Amino acid sequence: MEKGTEQMAQPGSERPRRYKHPEYLEEDTIPFFPNYVILEVIVSFLVLALLIVLASLLPVGLEEKADPLNTPQHIKPEWYFLWIYQFIKVPSLLIGPGVLAGMAGIAIPAIGILLLFLLPFLDRKPERRPRDRKLAMVITGLIVILFVAISIWGWYS
Repeated sequence: MEKGTEQMAQPGSERPRRYKHPEYLEEDTIPFFPNYVILEVIVSFLVLALLIVLASLLPVGLEEKADPLNTPQHIKPEWYFLWIYQFIKVPSLLIGPGVLAGMAGIAIPAIGILLLFLLPFLDRKPERRPRDRKLAMVITGLIVILFVAISIWGWYS
């Protein structure tokens, strides 16, 4: 049988179909599809079944019904959204209230998130160790400090 051709599984064999690959040192390999994909689907269904059982046996209690005529004093987002919640308010503090301040409060974080997605394409330096990339580490540290400071400010505002 030639390299790279499929070996036929024997009837009654419990082993999955195996392939010989010319580039690998192992004798044979297991194909990703369908063997590993089926395994992932089975595990996903088991996790979903466990989640359904837990949700059925341990239901979460409901709070009182929402009253659209009675708004709570101050509603805040979860801790991981506090930075953007507070940052939306910053432009109106700097340039005054208005449409421009509202647009800036939304556009500036959106541009920052877009830059995070583009960063792997923009930074093509071969160095990968943090100690060799001092400028990148300083900028990252400043951004983290800024996010924590704005989140704390949002928590107490």
